[in-house]
Amino acid sequence: MGELPTGPTLARRALASLAPSWVLETVDALDLRPSGKLTPVVAMPLRDLQRSRDVAAFAARAPWVAVRGLVELLTMAPLEAVVARLGAAADDPSEEQLRGALASLAGEGMTRDERLLVLAYAVLEGFAAAPHCARLLEDDPDFTLAELPEGGEPTAASPAPRVVDETVRERRRERRAAARTRRAAPSPPPPRAKARPHAPATPPSPPLAPATREHRALGRRSLSLTPLEASRFDPAHPLAGAVVVVEVPFDGVDPDAPEATAKARPALVVAAASDALLVRALYSRAAPTRQPFVPWRRVGLDHPSFIEDARVAIALIEPAPTPLGRLSDEEWNALSL
Repeated sequence: MGELPTGPTLARRALASLAPSWVLETVDALDLRPSGKLTPVVAMPLRDLQRSRDVAAFAARAPWVAVRGLVELLTMAPLEAVVARLGAAADDPSEEQLRGALASLAGEGMTRDERLLVLAYAVLEGFAAAPHCARLLEDDPDFTLAELPEGGEPTAASPAPRVVDETVRERRRERRAAARTRRAAPSPPPPRAKARPHAPATPPSPPLAPATREHRALGRRSLSLTPLEASRFDPAHPLAGAVVVVEVPFDGVDPDAPEATAKARPALVVAAASDALLVRALYSRAAPTRQPFVPWRRVGLDHPSFIEDARVAIALIEPAPTPLGRLSDEEWNALSL
């Protein structure tokens, strides 16, 4: 079957291998309005896909962040099913255990496309079972990956390449950070002119106040709070941007546990006060009011997650929780706030 591609090429070819009807059904269900929750770099290519209906062209030419977001969205449900079937072995299954779980799920109706995506996503994300998943993709003819349209996949010779060398990206980030730091630094006071004999001297203008939080100097996008939220919470609090575990109240009655009113779950702190946190809860299942939480693995979560649009105030009855991890400025800015 040839050598298995890696990185973005693997994800792009896996997406191009799926039944277009399944992909388009998922895309059509997304809120892609300009006022929606997805960032323009993701929403605009997906809107183009809604119009063109050409999944292969999208897989080959769309920005990587849009391709990755769609692949994650399609993978979440089947990945959860595989994790549940593996049970205690889910963290590091053997190849036999993985084959058995996929075979049993296939017998229960899991499609070839869903199994292919789970395997490709595990390789892409570097899961512990990634070597097993790669062998399954290489050995099973049913998982043969589609070729991308001619001239579609970004290459070094492309007139408009979408893949930029990471060193170049890092230098650009450093230049932007330095420019933001210069803009945020206090301006020196203007030179004081000599006072005229019969006129009081005009005091020099005070220098600009320095940024009061490090993340402001680094360019973190500001958060728009309601008047009530702004009167209680500080968006520049040290916990803003951290992922913590808190008791999140239910918005309805759980039929399996009607007496329960809340559940401990991870959440992103968007603002805080001395006695409360303003958070957006993280869930393992997709929903129309949630968006993929891309940095789930880097911040310490053990499964792919989705972040709820709604903000919830959580009272602190004990010392503030210890953060599991913290979003970078780029990850914060990529969220719809």
